Amino acid sequence: MSIVLKVYNSLTRKKEVFKPLEDGKVKMYVCGPTVYNYIHIGNARPAIAFDTVRRYLEYLGYDVLYVSNFTDVDDRLINASKERGESVIEIAERFIRAYKEDVGALNVQAADIHPRATETMDEIIDFIKKLVDKGFAYESGGDVYFRTKHFKGYGKLSHQSIDELKVGARIDVGEQKEDPLDFTLWKQAKPGEIKWESPWGEGRPGWHIECSAMVEKYLGNTIDIHAGGQDLSFPHHENEIAQSESLHDETMANYWLHNGYIRINNEKMSKSIGNVVLVHDLIKQYDPNVIRFFIQSVHYRHPINFSDELLKGAEQSFDRLRTTYNNLQHRLEVSADLLEETLTTQYQEKLSELKTRFVQEMDDDFNTANAISVLFDAAKEANKVLQAENSSRLLLTHFIELFDELTGVLGFELKQEVLLDKEIEDLIAKREEARKQRDFALADSIRDELKLKGIILEDTPQGIRWKRAVSNDENE
Repeated sequence: MSIVLKVYNSLTRKKEVFKPLEDGKVKMYVCGPTVYNYIHIGNARPAIAFDTVRRYLEYLGYDVLYVSNFTDVDDRLINASKERGESVIEIAERFIRAYKEDVGALNVQAADIHPRATETMDEIIDFIKKLVDKGFAYESGGDVYFRTKHFKGYGKLSHQSIDELKVGARIDVGEQKEDPLDFTLWKQAKPGEIKWESPWGEGRPGWHIECSAMVEKYLGNTIDIHAGGQDLSFPHHENEIAQSESLHDETMANYWLHNGYIRINNEKMSKSIGNVVLVHDLIKQYDPNVIRFFIQSVHYRHPINFSDELLKGAEQSFDRLRTTYNNLQHRLEVSADLLEETLTTQYQEKLSELKTRFVQEMDDDFNTANAISVLFDAAKEANKVLQAENSSRLLLTHFIELFDELTGVLGFELKQEVLLDKEIEDLIAKREEARKQRDFALADSIRDELKLKGIILEDTPQGIRWKRAVSNDENE
């Protein structure tokens, strides 16, 4: 179905035709969170963006092996352990569960493999040892460092030269590097810290080496796609390339994908400013489908500005799509006057055109923003069908199937499975009886009462149609 899938490669800074290492299969690694706290909306963006990339690749028929790690040991976890009086492992376990709950609510599919640094320690130590043996790394004062200048391609991902990178590079107190640009592979344990035995004494790995070891263990020396947030491009991904390609003498990844930043009310998200938005809190205030829709309304490489006002606008837009979808289902379920005719050539072509346009937009570096525009065009066509005096049962079904197919790629759900509780059912029945008795004042009063309960009623020739309000405050 795909015309030609093109992917923007951060390494070459251009769109390239996607060609996997092995026909029909894709090996994909996405850098996951450091699990010392609840994730914020910035952490959720790569989870959503690259879940969508995975979904689209699978939609095109690829068998995707998707690996996304948890960093469950680093300075932030150790500091949190000291502050809270809990072990690093206990904190990591709690926030891995929280992460899975939060992104699960956003309809992010679990990775095929979720490796953890603490469960990959033998491979990490072996990886470092091989780098030392090849002369790319050295032990100094109980720490092990990577010789950055020994890797000739250093800076190729961030498009910086060694001379440019030297500016601002320094050796911190306690470090015994040969060169300020060298980075840590293994850290000597401090008293009371979590630690592992190694050829260089007790300690723990540096951050960058963890991903190189996990990629090698679960996906091999060379993979198709390596992805993560824009903030990881340098130094994390740059250092991964240096480590992996120095050891294997092979390309680490053929395509590097990076999502853009999220700003909060046009400001950088920062603890010091106090504007960090936790997903854990946000999904209590908004339908997670709306949050995912909002994130995907902007191309994954572009920055997003987040605010309550913008999210409420996205909520209203999403509700228009959901209303059309629910109306299609309602018409199909309750209308007795539907035609049983076959699909006309006109609508066969229209449905095919909409699907083709959707694929073309997604083929253009996974352009979800334009793909969503196609959904709204589909809604316009569906509303014409709904407004027609007579509609085809088959046509309504095909529009529902189109929405299901395309929103399945984007990972949000339009279907609204809501059961009215007994009180609301009784109120609707009471209102219908009032209308029959021509007590329109009572009928209007009940409608207003239901509105306060978040239920909007619509009187149609086919009967009463209802939907949930976008928010409890209809004046917003």
